[in-house]
Amino acid sequence: MGSACAPENANADAGRVLQTAPPVAQEIDQSRTTAIVRATARVAPAVVSVNVLRAAPVQARSMWESLYLPPGAQRRSASFGSGVIVTSDGIVLTNHHVIAGASQIRVTLPGGRDVDAELVGTDPVADIAVLRIGGSDLPVAPVGTVSGLMIGEWAIAIGNPLGNYVGDSEPTVTAGVVSALNRNIAPSSSDEGFYFGMIQTDAAINPGNSGGALVNADGEVIGINASIISRSGGSEGLGFAIPIDRALQIAQDLLQHGEVRRAWVGLDVEPVEADAWGRTRGVRVSRVAAGSPAAEAALRPGDMLVGANGRALAGPLDWESILLDLRAGDPLTLNVDGQRQATSLVAIAFPSATAARVTLFQDIELITVTPQIQLERGLVSEDGALIADISAELAGSLGLQAGDVILQMNRVRIRSAEDAATFFGSLQGSGRVVVYLERDGSYGTRNLYWRG
Repeated sequence: MGSACAPENANADAGRVLQTAPPVAQEIDQSRTTAIVRATARVAPAVVSVNVLRAAPVQARSMWESLYLPPGAQRRSASFGSGVIVTSDGIVLTNHHVIAGASQIRVTLPGGRDVDAELVGTDPVADIAVLRIGGSDLPVAPVGTVSGLMIGEWAIAIGNPLGNYVGDSEPTVTAGVVSALNRNIAPSSSDEGFYFGMIQTDAAINPGNSGGALVNADGEVIGINASIISRSGGSEGLGFAIPIDRALQIAQDLLQHGEVRRAWVGLDVEPVEADAWGRTRGVRVSRVAAGSPAAEAALRPGDMLVGANGRALAGPLDWESILLDLRAGDPLTLNVDGQRQATSLVAIAFPSATAARVTLFQDIELITVTPQIQLERGLVSEDGALIADISAELAGSLGLQAGDVILQMNRVRIRSAEDAATFFGSLQGSGRVVVYLERDGSYGTRNLYWRG
């Protein structure tokens, strides 16, 4: 019997199989490298973990415990969130609620290196904080815009929901879509405040994701993750991110001016009556300050505003969302119910920011209350001397604080900052000065002891 032999061309066929395998593998790799993978690769190196230490005074829970607690005893607690590096020299965006009350902030880079962070500034209203870390040539997240963002397009959440509970420091990635735009979120019992004009996504966002990046399919940051609506405490497909345009504008204000410089138009609004289904349309103008942009645009109390800068107004939260992003010099176009032509005006700086200031004792700055400042600050008083700034030391010793309006001292009526300066300039000898003031809409008194 003849032995079985392999065909003469068998080795040649095997060689051809080996030569064709690599292109197939490459095709598989290319199919696996989706837009989400590419977007993640662009942004993830710039997403960091933000670790926070807080110190709080320990309160004795019983008289017995108070005997053993040392004076000034404090309890330290640790928490974490996420952040996004937006400049190569170490500017990091995160949430205000991530770092609020921190005694120490440390940032962990994706490679595992820890660096101490300096708090540049924070904006509790928009829930944005700006940190600075040391270093150069740091990885930077490409930044996009919410302009032109489409409902239904890919949305990728990148952050550190597990913090230090995992062995590595690489961020977590979840994916979904942009579910809605310009969402206004009222606070629940566990939240600190309102959110305005938010991006809604069903990409899984959990508490540790706060401050991380929401990214589009091009690998550009379109939002800073901030909040979830959840009955369980975990992600239920209702996540919200602060638009990156707003976050960057706030960062620029804090870096250049040390404060957020929002603008003023000089009107207050109130809700309108809801229909039988609880729905409302528009907001009613309740007050207009004399000499304000709104007054110059001929707006009057009772006017119904149904749109602003191309966005429909369903209630006061929509109006606040518009104001949140205004800066001095920005145009504002308003649609007034019953008027065929839109009303245009230009926002200006807050009156209290541009008002002349009178300085007392080198530690107190006063400004005169005007109708514009009364409306801006929501004051009851039509005149007086508003404390715009006061040192912490003097505030503690005098019992006064920024925002107080001085209305009278002893028997002298105070109608302006100059009146207050004149009063103190005329004091001689020593004695008690009774200060009558408005604080948070209520009236009260403070006793100052004067030594000439």
